[in-house]
Amino acid sequence: MADDGDGRLRTEGNGGGRGGGGAGAGESLLGGGMLLVVGLLALGLLAAYRLYLRWGTRSGPGGAARQSQAAALPRMKRRDFSLEQLREFDGTRNPRILLAVNGKVFDVTKGSKFYGPEGPYGIFAGRDASRGLATFCLDKDALRDEYDDLSDLNAVQMESVREWEMQFKEKYDYVGRLLKPGEEPSEYTDEEDTKDHTKQE
Repeated sequence: MADDGDGRLRTEGNGGGRGGGGAGAGESLLGGGMLLVVGLLALGLLAAYRLYLRWGTRSGPGGAARQSQAAALPRMKRRDFSLEQLREFDGTRNPRILLAVNGKVFDVTKGSKFYGPEGPYGIFAGRDASRGLATFCLDKDALRDEYDDLSDLNAVQMESVREWEMQFKEKYDYVGRLLKPGEEPSEYTDEEDTKDHTKQE
């Protein structure tokens, strides 16, 4: 910094000579970096807010009430379901949530944060989830309104369905079979009802 003779102070970077315009370039670089940081911070906050809306509100009062209601439900008696009967158990009309995989119906109520109305897999509640799980598709297009025999799936997709079935058997209660059109439901005894096994076709 120097006095230029008329009482005004000037910085070394102002005016001609070496370093002329250097301060302006530095300031614009600093301004651009600051703008980038502010932009990234805003994106981070937006992402955190969206995650909170998607997941955080589920554990709020409504989600907690649904979880406690689900925990209070008695174990479901073994029975078979038509597609229409299965649809009643979607977590909205009935607090219990069921879904079918490969012809088997499972009670996934304890997993309501995943399969409940606001869950990431809520589309499968009260439905046959086999095709959606086999094709890794969470769209309504992956679900059929009529009985789906899965005959058009390839070998890899059918293997995927069987793997999903095994995972559901390990984690959730098996409650019965998904009936084909015109098929009669099985009569389950009390002994069968208390055993945790799957009726093989």
